Amino acid sequence: MKIRGKPAKVFKIRNRKGYAAICCNNITEGRSSAMACARMEKALLRKPKRG
Repeated sequence: MKIRGKPAKVFKIRNRKGYAAICCNNITEGRSSAMACARMEKALLRKPKRG
């Protein structure tokens, strides 16, 4: 699956309710796979922190 043109992986979380999405060193959780993808899109829009 691709989110914003970048490869992403969505999977069911063991021992918990819901799904998770991993992309570009970010992880998000949601009750459904669609919700996890939507949250990941928002996470990818954020600017990286300087540090």
